[in-house]
Amino acid sequence: MDKKHNLAIILFRPEIPPNTGNIIRLCANTGAQLHLVKPLGFPLQDNKLKRAGLDYHEYANVVVHEDWFYCQQHFSGRRILAIETCGNKYYHNMEYKFDDVLLFGSETKGLPQYVIDEIGLENTLRLPMLAGQRSLNLSNSVGIVTYHAWNKLGFIGGL
Repeated sequence: MDKKHNLAIILFRPEIPPNTGNIIRLCANTGAQLHLVKPLGFPLQDNKLKRAGLDYHEYANVVVHEDWFYCQQHFSGRRILAIETCGNKYYHNMEYKFDDVLLFGSETKGLPQYVIDEIGLENTLRLPMLAGQRSLNLSNSVGIVTYHAWNKLGFIGGL
């Protein structure tokens, strides 16, 4: 039997359909589950979302949660790692577990403070950037962290 990881990605109130489409494709190719927290900034039938995800939608496991409370309940007992510019640890210095959950905020607002407070700064990671820059593109950030975590897990299930 093949080994599998159980990595999951949460997008908290995503706003830009092509970013989410790209992340759907990423999840289809890495085996990570994708969880979307409402409200979404677009309908799931959006053409830009479908175009960015190409024909990978059927290969991705996508779950939509009505709000943060229900999403958190779904992941009860699992470690949630928030990726946010206020993180005090770099993503590459983390020891990842096979069932970690990677949480990303919306493109324009990031994660609200109450979510960061619930996750805790000890579980809030950041990507390095040049001084004076605000943020990276959401789908790029998700790709960087997801592939790094999967790498640390030995690319379980990958070819």
